Amino acid sequence: MTAALDVSRRSFLVGSAAAAGGLALGFNIPFGGEAFAQGAPEINAWVVVRPDDTVVVRVGRVEMGQGTLTGLAQLVAEELECDWSKVTTEYPTPGQNVARSRVWGNFQTAGSRGVRDSHDYMRKGGAAARQMLIQAAANQWGVPVGECTVAKGVITHGASGRTTTYGKVADAASKLEPPKDVPLKDPKDWTVAGKPVKRLDTAAKLNGSQIYSMDVKRPGMLNAAIKACPVFGGKLKGFDAATVEGMPGVKKIVRVGDDAVAVVADTWWRAKSALDALPIEWDEGPNAQLSSEVIAQMLKEGLTAEQAFVGNRAGDVKAAIANAAKTVEAVYGFPYQHHATMEPMNATALWTSDRCEVWTATQNAEAALATAVDAAGLPIEKCDVYRLNLGGGFGRRATSHDFVRQAVLIAKQMPGTPVKLIWSREEDMLHGRYHPITQARMVGALDDQGNLTGLHMRISGQSILAGLNPQGLQNGRDPATFQGLNPSGAEGVFGYTVPNLLIDHAMRNPPVPPGFWRGVNNNQNALYLECFMDELAHAAGQDPLEFRRKLLVNHPKHLAVLDAVAEKAGWGTQAPQGVYRGLAQHMGYGSYVAACAEVSVSDDGALKIHRIVAATDCGHAVNPQQIAAQIEGSFVFGLTALLYGEITLKNGRVEQENFDTYPMMRMTEMPAVESIVMPSGDFWGGVGEPTIFVAAPAVLNAIFAATGKRIRSGPLTNADLSKA
Repeated sequence: MTAALDVSRRSFLVGSAAAAGGLALGFNIPFGGEAFAQGAPEINAWVVVRPDDTVVVRVGRVEMGQGTLTGLAQLVAEELECDWSKVTTEYPTPGQNVARSRVWGNFQTAGSRGVRDSHDYMRKGGAAARQMLIQAAANQWGVPVGECTVAKGVITHGASGRTTTYGKVADAASKLEPPKDVPLKDPKDWTVAGKPVKRLDTAAKLNGSQIYSMDVKRPGMLNAAIKACPVFGGKLKGFDAATVEGMPGVKKIVRVGDDAVAVVADTWWRAKSALDALPIEWDEGPNAQLSSEVIAQMLKEGLTAEQAFVGNRAGDVKAAIANAAKTVEAVYGFPYQHHATMEPMNATALWTSDRCEVWTATQNAEAALATAVDAAGLPIEKCDVYRLNLGGGFGRRATSHDFVRQAVLIAKQMPGTPVKLIWSREEDMLHGRYHPITQARMVGALDDQGNLTGLHMRISGQSILAGLNPQGLQNGRDPATFQGLNPSGAEGVFGYTVPNLLIDHAMRNPPVPPGFWRGVNNNQNALYLECFMDELAHAAGQDPLEFRRKLLVNHPKHLAVLDAVAEKAGWGTQAPQGVYRGLAQHMGYGSYVAACAEVSVSDDGALKIHRIVAATDCGHAVNPQQIAAQIEGSFVFGLTALLYGEITLKNGRVEQENFDTYPMMRMTEMPAVESIVMPSGDFWGGVGEPTIFVAAPAVLNAIFAATGKRIRSGPLTNADLSKA
């Protein structure tokens, strides 16, 4: 079981802020915490058993559609041996976590870590609770524990035939000393975990009872709309409040920090209408002339710069390229992209001189609490954050809680009145934390047998850590830049064996706020590497599958997923008339993934993606059905990015302001996805993000097969795929 952590206010604030840079659904609306526990016996921090035998599993991570809550509840129920049909879940608050020495551990949900980072202590929580409940029954009967068994929450004393239930002994169990040694089940004996059980939140989503942050209502609540300076780094110069003070419903016009102004009204629409009518003067600052062209030139310079941070090195790549029978060179690019969550940023705050409470959707409730504490100017024990369901996260609600800060700063100017701040779609789009822009120069060396003897991969572009969490840099180097490209490690490994290898990074940081975007740097790293592997294979006159297979011989798990998709897709057999195939593989967030895409391109350049075959080895598959759903969802996300995703800048501001200029993939464009879930055991990998990595390169390689054209930067809306 997770040991209690000692935490000071200062270390909590610093730690939470740092955690927000790296990497959790309640069915109850936690208004003020009164729903928490509801007086039922708490067996331990993770398990509450009510008298009616229902079990509440408390989860520190958050649910945003990925299935983490159901998966973690399955693991607890498996060890607890309770009746799965009676399991519900509940969120502790970060304030409760702090008050109990962080017994629930890390509240951050990102980096596909929901299950893989919490499975051990949550399974032990379930196993410990089971031992305590059985002990309580044995004590009640005056019999040895070893003579008692349990199944689906019913405890039986074999010799006497007496039975009782978890609910009847829960109170007595809660008073026992927790066991120190709690062996866990072998996954091969799982009966609840490892099964495709239905998600716990499906019914609420179908019947409309699911509550999101946007749905929060508090007695006496007012609503706020906000505008911040549209130019990055700009400030608020002034505004003419008198112009809109008399408009219907308007209560107050307030300055928020040094770069924003908000209108508070009885309804959000009235607040927004008044804000649109408010004369505002901005100081656009030093970035008023920043453009996409300026940034592109900045990155281009980095492609051949002398200085770069090394991520992976082997042999002498310079000599290998100089002595090659053939060299292949290409430059790739990956644009800024927006999280574009369905639910824009919002938070509700209530501030008084001795208490600050926030209701919001967050991927990192501790970081949200740290932000609220700082903005409220109150001690941490007088603040708390209540988590609501997320209408999309993708990293945006983990990396920055600017919307929480703004909500508290507005509420602070209206003490005792709850204020709900909602960003408009336009505000959301203009003030994102964007997936960083990068370029990559790839140089490969082939010998006269077509073997890859050397590879130099130079990445030029933005560091997320430099923008969000500079203390996470290592001697100036951003380790996250090399996701999936590292020589070793459980998180992500470069799977190819190349005798002479150099992967380095020329850090170039335009004044555009970067953020962790679902898949993070694995996205572009996989695209650069897997598309270039395709180029090398064709330059060597070899089949792309066989070319990769030779280089993956020392990495059997990488090879196994690639072989699995190739076999199921029918690689090497005739595809349907006019259909062409492309491959890609990658490892990231502890999982091995591969995909084969089948596409066709008409003579005038119209692309159709017909079929995707995707394989995932995540070690243990807690809910295979949910993993398959995550694979499908990952292709929606990854293909949207490939087809349409691009944020551009002009005059220091983002040009896209809504879905008309930042479109999403439509249902009619979605290909059939065939998932292969192939857990090989002995490790825990993530599933929420990894398959995104291979979506774009598999399709781009298939497009080359169909057209002979190499598309080396997105989105595809900028590309001419016609065969003319």
